[in-house]
Amino acid sequence: MFAAKRLGKELQKAKHSLPPGIDLVKADDFREWQVDIRVLDANPLYLNQTYRLSFIFSNNYPIEAPEVAFIYVPPSPAPTTPQSTSQTQSQSQLQSTSQTQPFPGRPIPIHPHIYSNGIICLDLLGTAGWSPVQSVESVCMSIQSMLTGNTKNERPQGDEAFCQSMGVRGPDGWSGWRGGRGRGLKDVRFAYDDDTV
Repeated sequence: MFAAKRLGKELQKAKHSLPPGIDLVKADDFREWQVDIRVLDANPLYLNQTYRLSFIFSNNYPIEAPEVAFIYVPPSPAPTTPQSTSQTQSQSQLQSTSQTQPFPGRPIPIHPHIYSNGIICLDLLGTAGWSPVQSVESVCMSIQSMLTGNTKNERPQGDEAFCQSMGVRGPDGWSGWRGGRGRGLKDVRFAYDDDTV
């Protein structure tokens, strides 16, 4: 299968050298990967924020674009470990800070081309704008750039109605907010008419 061969090569490269601000979080198989991205400049809209992207690949990748969307990951508190009364303070200090730090979560970034359910209106991700030379890395860099250049703290027009018609992405794909089946990313046809953000 060509998709698996191509993704295998991309995975090997991603494990060793991704650009700054891009971190591979999950790549258990060749169906879905998750990547965290950060904006590296001082854009106040995204300062100190990390966002998670989901890539869902078909068997036709890279001929066909992956489904790419931001996903919301809720924050979680730091794990608590019961301490014995005989434990000394020096032993407590040896605990890893990663074990005591809460997970801040991953919000959906606010942007005029990003819906509140995480769907991204970007020509690169559509049939007309996609090219097989693109990769997970190049898509992440394009989205990083899209966020870096944004100055508008707003969602796309019609965000609420669009999200209700699409639904939200869960473990079994897109599901409607009213209990029905959502449309799915392959069914969306965007009109790309605003290249100012």
